[in-house]
Amino acid sequence: MELKFLTFHIGDEVFAINISKVERVKEYEKTTKMPNIADYVEGIINLMGEIVPIINLRKKFALEDFSNKEKAKIIVVKLEDNNKVGFLVDDVKEVLTVTEESIDEPPAHIGGMSNAKFISGVIKLPNEMVLTLEVDYLLTTEEKLALAKI
Repeated sequence: MELKFLTFHIGDEVFAINISKVERVKEYEKTTKMPNIADYVEGIINLMGEIVPIINLRKKFALEDFSNKEKAKIIVVKLEDNNKVGFLVDDVKEVLTVTEESIDEPPAHIGGMSNAKFISGVIKLPNEMVLTLEVDYLLTTEEKLALAKI
């Protein structure tokens, strides 16, 4: 069975999200900052009348922040609870079509730590490996509840 993933960059790494979760990709838009919220939440944007929180995946993954956010992209996804969230990423690469057989399970333990459950697999390509992310697990239940109150 073939699966389609939207691939994107965060720093030097390439990640992928199942295309069925993606609502849209848009250019960077300045956000409205929210007080007393996690530092990886950039703020909110108005997307066609709907308030959408924007998550900075560089900060969420404990990486150095963007040197120039103007070049970043926003991937808007729909979570299982039908809420939308935007992920701020360096750049969107392409839509990748792969077979289920080309996706391996992620390593169970990396560096003695249990692997994050938001990494659902590893796509092996000829020149690189791409981590597939399960968007519904990128945020904890508590984080989703906090964002739903915005």
